[in-house]
Amino acid sequence: MDIDLSKPYVSGTQDDYVVRSCAWSPPGDHPVGCGVKLHVKDGMLIDVEGDEAHPISQGRLCVRCLDLPEYVHNPQRIIYPMRRVGERGENKWERITWDEAIDEIYEKTKALQEKYGKQTVVVFAGTGREATLYYCPLAFAVFGTPNACFAMSGFACYGPRRSIAYYLFGTGYPEVDFAGYFADRYDHPGYEVPKYIICWGKQPLYSNPDGFPGFSIIDMMKRGSKIISIDPQVTWLAAHSEYHVQLRPGTDAALALAMLNIIINEDLYDHDFVENWCYGFEDLRERVQEYTPERVANICWIDEQLIYDVTYAYAKNHPSAIQWGLAFDQTSTGGQAGQAVLSLMAITGNLDVPGGQTLGPRTVFLGKWRFDTAQYLDEGMFDQVRIGQKYPGFLNAMSTAQPDELLKTLETDEPYPLRMGFFQSSNFLTATCNVAPQRWYKALQKLEFNVVTDLFMTPTAVALADIFLPLASHAEHVGVVTPHFGRNLHFMGAMNKALQVGECKSDIEVCITLGKRFNPDAWPWDTAEEFFDEQLKLAFPFGLDKLQHDITYSPDLTYKKYETGGLRSDGKPGFETTTGKCELKSTIYPLFGEDPLPFYKEPHYSPYSQPELAEEYPLILTTGGRKLTSFHSEHRQLETLREIDMYPVVSINTETAAAHGIQDGDWVCIENMFGHAIEKARVTPLIPERIVHASHGWWYPEQEGAEPNLFGNWKSNINTLLPNSCVSALGFGSIHKDMICKIYRVDSLDEFGPTGGLFEEGRWLYPEYGEEHLNG
Repeated sequence: MDIDLSKPYVSGTQDDYVVRSCAWSPPGDHPVGCGVKLHVKDGMLIDVEGDEAHPISQGRLCVRCLDLPEYVHNPQRIIYPMRRVGERGENKWERITWDEAIDEIYEKTKALQEKYGKQTVVVFAGTGREATLYYCPLAFAVFGTPNACFAMSGFACYGPRRSIAYYLFGTGYPEVDFAGYFADRYDHPGYEVPKYIICWGKQPLYSNPDGFPGFSIIDMMKRGSKIISIDPQVTWLAAHSEYHVQLRPGTDAALALAMLNIIINEDLYDHDFVENWCYGFEDLRERVQEYTPERVANICWIDEQLIYDVTYAYAKNHPSAIQWGLAFDQTSTGGQAGQAVLSLMAITGNLDVPGGQTLGPRTVFLGKWRFDTAQYLDEGMFDQVRIGQKYPGFLNAMSTAQPDELLKTLETDEPYPLRMGFFQSSNFLTATCNVAPQRWYKALQKLEFNVVTDLFMTPTAVALADIFLPLASHAEHVGVVTPHFGRNLHFMGAMNKALQVGECKSDIEVCITLGKRFNPDAWPWDTAEEFFDEQLKLAFPFGLDKLQHDITYSPDLTYKKYETGGLRSDGKPGFETTTGKCELKSTIYPLFGEDPLPFYKEPHYSPYSQPELAEEYPLILTTGGRKLTSFHSEHRQLETLREIDMYPVVSINTETAAAHGIQDGDWVCIENMFGHAIEKARVTPLIPERIVHASHGWWYPEQEGAEPNLFGNWKSNINTLLPNSCVSALGFGSIHKDMICKIYRVDSLDEFGPTGGLFEEGRWLYPEYGEEHLNG
C-alpha cells in the first residue's frame, strides 16, 4: 500500500517510514493502547518501538508488542479467505476471494434461517480483543439473531464485575485512580497518590487488565503507594507488598465480609458518605456480624491478625484503592465478593475521590450504537427469544445470551435448534474462554455451517470452520482504543494503519462487508474511517482526523460527581440506582432471586463442600494466571516468545511435589472426575502446599493440525477439569479459580495420545461419573 506521507503521524519515505499508533488487537490484549512506533521498510514491518510521547505508556512496551513483526509476517499466518475442501477436522483448505466467501456465507445463512428461524445463528466472541465491541452488532444488525455469546461459563471475565457495579452503583467500572485522566499525570495539583493499593485476585503487571496499564502500579509505588497483595501465590508484586494474604482460592467473599465487620464494628467508616450516599448500611452491619475475623481466618486458611492488619491499613489510610480482578468473576460466589468489595470502597469514602476509585458512566464511545443495533431484531427477539431466560439478572445487565444455557440449547435443541456459528476472534476449544471444552466440542458438531475469523489456523477453526476469514493485526487497520471498553475512559487512542498484509480485514471491516450484503440500512458506512469518524463526532467535539493527528485524547475528570449530578442521566446529585445511592443492599437483586446482601458460600467443589470427592482429589486447582509472552491462546507460533515459555507449567509446592515423587521440569498430569491435562512441573515454595496453579490457553501449532491431534488441543487443556453451570443466581461466575484435583508424574506430553485420553472413537471417556455433576 502507499502510505500518506502528509499525515502528521507518518514520517519517512514511501519505502521506509514510521507510523505512530496505539496498540490494541489483534494480537490480543486488553484495550491498554500503549504508544507504538511502527517501522515499515519495503512493505514489511521490521521494528516496533515504544512512543515516548504517549501520555500513559511513555515509551514502555511489553515483549508481545516488541515481537509484533514476527507475528505479522509469520509463515503460518492466513492472509486470504479460505474454504474447507475436506471433511471438518482434516485441515484441508482452498483459497477463495472475499466475494466468494461473502456469497457463500449469505446463501447458506439464509437457507438455514429459512429452515430454522433467524435465531438459529449464534455469534461467538473471544475475550479482550477489539472484536468484543462488534460481536453483538454483528449478531443483531447483520444476521438478525439475538444470540451473541461469550462462551465462558457465567461470562466470567469482566462482565460480572461491571454488571455488579452497574446494579449497585449505577456507574461504569470503578478503577484505581492512577492519574490517567491528566496530561500532567502524577504532578496534577488535584491528584493524590493512593496510600495503599489492594491488588485483589489480580496481577496487573502481567495482565494490564481491562485497559489499566499495569506499570502504573510501579509508578505509584515509586511515589509512596504501598501494596496489599491478595493472591494464593507469591508473585513479584506480592514479594514487594507491605502485606500479602495467601487466602484459599474461592474464599474472597469471606475475607471481604470480615474486613467490613472490623471497619463497621470499630467505627472506621466514613460517616458522612454513609449517611448521605449509601443505602442499606444497617442491614449490612447486621449481615457482617456472622463473619468474625476468627471464623474467616479458618475459612481462608490465613492468620487472624493478618485480617486486622490489612483492614486497618486500608481503612485508616485515606485515600486508598482496590484493584479487583478475575477472582471476582471466576468463582461462583465471586459476585458476592464483588458486592462486599464495592461496599468496602463506598463506606471508607474512597469512591470518586483523588487517589481512590475513579468512576465513569456505564459506557461512552460506541456504547449507544452497540445497544441500538438491537433495533434490527424482530420484535420480541431480544427480550423473549435470547437464550438464558432462566437468568433474568444476567439478561438485564448483558446484551448477550447466557453461555451455560446456550450450551444446553446446543445439546438439546431447546427452546430451539442452533445450526450456524460465527466464531469472531475466538479460539475457545482451547483452554481459554470456556469450561468443559470437550462438551462444547461435541455439542458444536450439530452446527451445519460455521465461519471463523482469525489470523492463524487454530484448533477451533480446523475442527469447525467451513469458511475462514483473515483478520488484520492492529498494525494493519484503523481503529480506536477504548480502555475499559468505554466504562472508565481515561483516554482514547488512535490505531493508525501502517501496512497491508494480503487481503486481511479488521473486525469492523468484516462487519461492514457482511452488513452491506445482509442489512445495508444498518451499515451505511463504506469504510472503517467513515464509521469511526461518525461515532466519534456523536460522542465528542472532534472526529477521526483529529484523534489520528493527536494520537491520544484525554477527557476531563471531575471528582465527587455524585455531589454535582455527574453520575445521573437526569443531572441530579446521587447515583443512577433505584434509591439514588450506593446500594450496599441491592433493591433489584431480589427480583432476580438473589440475596440483596453479600454472603459467603463454599465453592461447589472444596474439601468442605465435597469431602468424599476431596479424599481422592485433595488439592485445590486454580488456573488463569497471565504470562507476558502470550495472551490466552495466542502467540504460540512465535519462536522468540516460545523460547521464554516453551510449555505450560503447573506450580506445585516443594513439599507437595516431593510427596508425589515430582521434580522440577517433570511432566505432570492434573486430573479430577471431569478430565485431565498434562503440564510441566514448576516446583516452588511460593505456592501453599494444598494448592496448585495450572497454565491455561495451551495448544501446539508445531504439531499435526488435523484431527484427532488438532494441534495437540486436548493434551494440556486444563479447562477439561472444569464443569459448566457453577454460577450464581444472577447467572454469573465460574469455577476456574476453585476446583479440586490430584496430580501424578507422567513420562511425556503424549502420555495419553493425540486426544489426551479424553476421547475414543468420538466418545468422551468421562461420561458416567461426570454427567451428574456437569450441570452444577
